[in-house]
Amino acid sequence: MTATLIISATPGEITDLAKAFRATPEVRGLPWEILTSTHNDHRLIFASTGIGAANCAAAASLLLHIFSPRFLIMTGCAGAYPGSGLRIGDLAVATREIFADIGVLRADGIHGMKHMGLPLLERNGVPSFNDFPLSTALLNLALKSAAARGTALRAGSFLTVSACSGTLVRGEELRTRFGAICENMEGAAAALVSARFGVDLLEVRGISNHVEDRDVPGWDIPLAVKASTGFLESFIRELTT
Repeated sequence: MTATLIISATPGEITDLAKAFRATPEVRGLPWEILTSTHNDHRLIFASTGIGAANCAAAASLLLHIFSPRFLIMTGCAGAYPGSGLRIGDLAVATREIFADIGVLRADGIHGMKHMGLPLLERNGVPSFNDFPLSTALLNLALKSAAARGTALRAGSFLTVSACSGTLVRGEELRTRFGAICENMEGAAAALVSARFGVDLLEVRGISNHVEDRDVPGWDIPLAVKASTGFLESFIRELTT
């Protein structure tokens, strides 16, 4: 039976999606709550990994090993960079994930692992440093699905950071350096792990806030989650038809 693994950082980002597919708890004795369901002879596995790259990498690695899914879908919220054109409640899909702050800090900023000559992954003789392209096939399917329903889905590079950018200056610096549209704290870890396992990854996030001088009261996480859940419910049904 073909399987798809769907993960998020927090339970609140995936609970409604799991409910839509009537997923029930899977007892595995693991330190993560795992929910599973079957749709059209296709197994769906839902799990929240915990916040940050370390939690995401640990959970994704174990779940990919146990369930051997064909696809991995990462969802959740993201902060949009200045100049991205993204509004709160919009949807974004990753063309690539970049570890923005792993490397060496010099006077002119952070230089990635290539500067150090140390790849984060070497697979089939090809080194990967900070930059991990995502599945083109899944990306194109998602964009086609969104277009068919008139849903705006913005594609672009995502950054994964260890510390959220809490100032407008930092957001502008990262956008300028990497040409990214938004940031999160887990996606590049999922991209690294999926590349290691050779599993196609799709990452779709709802925009919950703008990267600016920190203004938490202006965030709208429920709206971002509602947007991502609504799109992914339909997309997963199409994917598993």
